[in-house]
Amino acid sequence: MLVDFNVLPETARIWIYQANRSFTEDEIEIIKQRLDVFLEQWTAHGGDLLSGYLIKYKRFIVIGLNQNLNNATGCSIDASVHFIQQLEQEFKVDLMDKMNVSYKQGEYIAYKSLTDFKKMAKDRAVSKETIVFNNLVASKAEFEDAWEVPAKDSWHARFLN
Repeated sequence: MLVDFNVLPETARIWIYQANRSFTEDEIEIIKQRLDVFLEQWTAHGGDLLSGYLIKYKRFIVIGLNQNLNNATGCSIDASVHFIQQLEQEFKVDLMDKMNVSYKQGEYIAYKSLTDFKKMAKDRAVSKETIVFNNLVASKAEFEDAWEVPAKDSWHARFLN
């Protein structure tokens, strides 16, 4: 069952998919339509999953699930992964690669391989204060407090001096 992301509790489980490029406005509208349909009928063992989504910075798809109603199961998580893979194919974009890093350069969102990010850290092209996106956060509360943070406050810190 689709709900507004903002009404999900802070304990809601989230999944973040970062794109390797920005989506166009037209693509975002189509993605929203696809998400509306998918989440409206997303279930676990026949039980409704109370879920919502955000699209942030034209680059991140954030899906939230209120686990107080029903938990996601292996099959329902598989269904969501399959849905994301369909978006990847349709829009020729990478959403599943967790070995890439997104960070802010002013108002611009940069996207680099982990190898390139490590090299940039070594060359001091990024610093402990660089705003990074910690896509490993698992709850809505963590998303709101620890998703968009200085690198020193994220797993990215291990690459910085």
